[in-house]
Amino acid sequence: MGKRTLNGKSIELLAPAGTLSIFKEVIATPCDAVYIGGSMFNMRMIRKGYNFSREQLKEAVDIAHSMGKQVYVTVNNLISPEELKPLEDYLVYLAAIGTDAIIVQDFAVVSIIKRLGLRLPVHSSVMMNIHNTGMVEAMKELGVTRTVVSREMDLKTAQLLHATTGMELEYFVHGDMCSVHGANCLSSSFLFGMSSNRGRCMKPCRWDYRIKRNGKLYPTEYPLAAKDMYMYEHIPELIEANITSFKLEGRMRDLAFIQMIVTAYGDAIDRYLDDPVAFNRTKDADLLYENRKRDFSTAYAFGKPGLDNINRRYEGTGKFYSTGKVFSTPTEERELTESKVKEVFELLEAVNRPAKTPARLTVRVNNMEQAEMAIAEGVDTVYLSGDVFFPDLPFSKEDIYNLLAIKGPTKLVLGMPRMMTGLHMEQYGHLLAAGNLELDGILITHIGAAYKFAPLGYRMIGDFNLNIYNQEAERLYADFGLERMTASMELHRDKLADLLSHTELTTELTVHGSPAIMYLEHDLYANTVALEPIANADNQYVDNSVLVLMTDKGENPVYRDHHGRNHLMLAKELCYLPLVPALQKAGVTHFRIEGCTYSTEQLRSIIRAYRDCLKQPERAEAIMSAMKPIYGGYTLGTLDFAVEGGAKGNEEEPMPAGAGTGA
Repeated sequence: MGKRTLNGKSIELLAPAGTLSIFKEVIATPCDAVYIGGSMFNMRMIRKGYNFSREQLKEAVDIAHSMGKQVYVTVNNLISPEELKPLEDYLVYLAAIGTDAIIVQDFAVVSIIKRLGLRLPVHSSVMMNIHNTGMVEAMKELGVTRTVVSREMDLKTAQLLHATTGMELEYFVHGDMCSVHGANCLSSSFLFGMSSNRGRCMKPCRWDYRIKRNGKLYPTEYPLAAKDMYMYEHIPELIEANITSFKLEGRMRDLAFIQMIVTAYGDAIDRYLDDPVAFNRTKDADLLYENRKRDFSTAYAFGKPGLDNINRRYEGTGKFYSTGKVFSTPTEERELTESKVKEVFELLEAVNRPAKTPARLTVRVNNMEQAEMAIAEGVDTVYLSGDVFFPDLPFSKEDIYNLLAIKGPTKLVLGMPRMMTGLHMEQYGHLLAAGNLELDGILITHIGAAYKFAPLGYRMIGDFNLNIYNQEAERLYADFGLERMTASMELHRDKLADLLSHTELTTELTVHGSPAIMYLEHDLYANTVALEPIANADNQYVDNSVLVLMTDKGENPVYRDHHGRNHLMLAKELCYLPLVPALQKAGVTHFRIEGCTYSTEQLRSIIRAYRDCLKQPERAEAIMSAMKPIYGGYTLGTLDFAVEGGAKGNEEEPMPAGAGTGA
């Protein structure tokens, strides 16, 4: 089969394969390339038997090359410090066998390839959540040759990205989708100790949640369960948008299903290339529909889909997947206990790398009242949120000037939204360049912001959603100008201790608050407008104006920001107060409070408790005993888990076919 092109545009059909036996059949279908995973460092580690040994990887590459086709290997999970050496060896091997490209999430992989001078093309994974020109340009500077764009990207934006940067773009066109922005779902980690960013997602997005809002209960059933992606009838629009690679999800699907999907898409592409004017979009569409696992949607390809993107098929009976079984059940966030605190304390204390500078207290705020209070309380750094929650308004230039006039020794840092469209980049770029702002820094949420705004001369601090997991990625961000970074909130206690043992710049830690564990383009607030309430029901811990996702195990508040995005929070409060002395001995210098969801007085009491504890760490227990949780109790979050895989007692079956998209 020759290379597919239309008017000079290259078109690749990219198929999945989970085992060598499936690969040998799939490579013979009308695909141009196949992506597979090795036995380490990929996003399907939870499914035993669905990854390739080194010998099998080489055999797969050899078979593909003999047929004029390509093989891409997924090296797309987060890498812990102890995995860096094995990773180097693995990358050397992948280069030696002639792997055509690897698909990558962690910047450590990019850094190692560059440092070792390996001839190994890199494609940025959907887990890098690439969504603006600045990010693509940063990728190009790092030598990345292709970008798998954010699942939330529409085709017009993709077309503009390609026209502006020339980067090859890959787009998921069929299969299982997540409802949360790539690498911005921490829910599985906090509930089970099983990171979705390390290939072990327990799919809490597919639980049966009820929604409460304004004192009413709504019949939502499965409000986060996305339909499967379906772009079969829109091949012309994909090509027009300059999508190079049409990616089919399914490394854990069975052979018959993959063959059917690849054959259908391959035939449709070829029919279109042969006769685009008379192209029949719906030929064989019934076959795909009749063999679907869930209902279909075009997701964000043509704009924000709303309720049309939420699945109803099977969910009413609990049949989430082709196996017809539930993968995980609603589970309560773990309570903070004295015994767990003792275990974590001893592990962190043993790191024994005390900071050479005094401990600092930092706080993220949602409004002027909170900011003014935090300054009056003498916190070291105030972060002005870039994702301001309703009913508050975004910080204006006048607000910033007023805070600069009263801040005294407190550092004032402007935060960025987690997701920044081209419009957001332009808005912030103009404010920072033309605003004559004497800010003490900017809080960076993605590499594109660092790339674009570094020339403006502001100090740059990395936010927690950069998912700093190892010192190699840390060094790469430092090369882009970041001076301090916040550790990933996904780190288990042993992995946090390991990172703190090796870090040079990752010395900030989120220690208190209700941080967002799901970051959604999907707007639950807008969706309830279309529903009729079925009962009256008040929220337990937050105001009734705040939407709550509820199971019989807890209530998760969901806040809506001024970009229309939803932030699903912990049901309990993250609280590391009793760990402060150990964290200080381990080298943490900046202790972050996520304060956006608190009232000003609630936040004041939390600030005072941590301020006193940082000054007198020996009083940590006494200070803790005087505190009372504001929400549903306290939790250590991921520090509650000693090792990866803490959810096995709750697991009802191996990872089901077709669960999750992380390639």
